[in-house]
Parts: sequence; C-alpha cells; structure tokens
Amino acid sequence: MVLDKGLGIAATLDLLDMAAEHVDLIKISFGTSVLYPEKTLRDKVELIRSHDVDVCPGGTLLEVAVLQGALPEYVDWVGQTGFSFLEVSDGTIQLDSRLRRLAIELALARGLRVVTEVGKKDALERLPPPVLHARVADDLAAGADRVIIEARESGQGVGIYDERGTVRELELEQILQGVANPDRLIWEAPLRNQQAELILRFGPNVNLGNVQPADCLAAEALRVGLRGDTLRTCMTSARAAATDC
Repeated sequence: MVLDKGLGIAATLDLLDMAAEHVDLIKISFGTSVLYPEKTLRDKVELIRSHDVDVCPGGTLLEVAVLQGALPEYVDWVGQTGFSFLEVSDGTIQLDSRLRRLAIELALARGLRVVTEVGKKDALERLPPPVLHARVADDLAAGADRVIIEARESGQGVGIYDERGTVRELELEQILQGVANPDRLIWEAPLRNQQAELILRFGPNVNLGNVQPADCLAAEALRVGLRGDTLRTCMTSARAAATDC
C-alpha cells in the first residue's frame, strides 16, 4: 500500500508507469481527497484504476463522516468518485463495533471493497492485544479484505515500533498470537529497516503499508533480494534449495 500525500496527475502517472505492477493499493492520505479540485480527484482515481491498481481515501475522512452523522452519504461519495476501496478506521475517534460493521456493510453494498485499520495514532491509547485480536477477527468476518496495523506515516513510537522505528518483538508476537490469518494483515512500514525486517520475517509477499511513492521500487528490490538488506537471505535460501534438489 502506497501512501500518497498529494501527488499531481503527472507525478501519479510517473509513479504508475514505473511501479504499477508492484503496487496493490494507493491510499490518498488523511483527509486530502476533499482538498483536491473535484475533476482532478476523479481524473486521478480513474488514472490509478486504469493501471489495475486499487485506490482509497484515507480513513480520517470516514472518522469525520461518523462525527458528522453522515456515514451513508460518505460511503456513497466514495463510490461515486470512483474509488475501489473504502478504509474504515478509528485511529482518532471511538468507533463502536456496531458502527464499524455498518461501515463495512454499507461499503460492500455499494460495490466497494474494504480495508480496515486497527490501532490508535496516539501511543498512549494502545489497544490491549485481546481487543486488537477481536477487531481483526470481526472486521474480516464482516467482509474486509485486509486489516492494517496502525503505525502512522512516521513509523515511530506507535504500533509495533519504538521511538526509533525499531520493531518491538513482544508487540509483534502478541499481535500474531491472536490472529488466525496473518496473511490478511497489512503492516504499516514507512521506513526501510521496517520493510526489510518484515520481509525477512514473513517472506517477500508480506503486505506492507505506508510505503512512500519514491520508495516503491526500492521496497520491491528488498522483496526480491536486489538490495543488500535481503540479498544474503535470498542467497542462503537459493543455496538450500539447490542442496535439496
């Protein structure tokens, strides 16, 4: 998942020409979608989808819609604008399980696919593992395609990362212990060391989120062992496979 913080049409086309085959989803971040000129937003969404890449607005917009009592109208707007995905999150607000499930159901009924996010943007509001596990399970059962593990765009001091952006092993293990389908998780990992560590741990097909547009090919190089951080592991795996043969 690529985090787009305001690419223009030309820059978006450059990104897609270079890296579309390595990108599954582009998130037009935060609430920036409503700051675009309407035609520019529609043109951009159409351009992204024409390259077989999915696109969604940031979850902050849904949170604002909930606060305004306008959730159904917001879901309609997402569909009318041409987005293929809706993000359901409560990183800042409190969203009870009933409203969370309703948002997913409204999106599915509108023909949208759904990605949800669990975790809080404020490090002081850390979700207890049992609560996080329950939300992941409930979201997937309600029809979400994937569930994002919150780490913000900084990847520091929140979620599975400490203040330096290093993976907290205990935090990661606690999440994994209660998730039946870890392959359905998207790990927000904006920093190179985070991407490398998750790839080495889960394999090249791990779902990474909040990748910066300029880092798309660099992240793909990590996945396939064309960067020093993962080359040694790929070489070791290749030698082991040759020995087994």
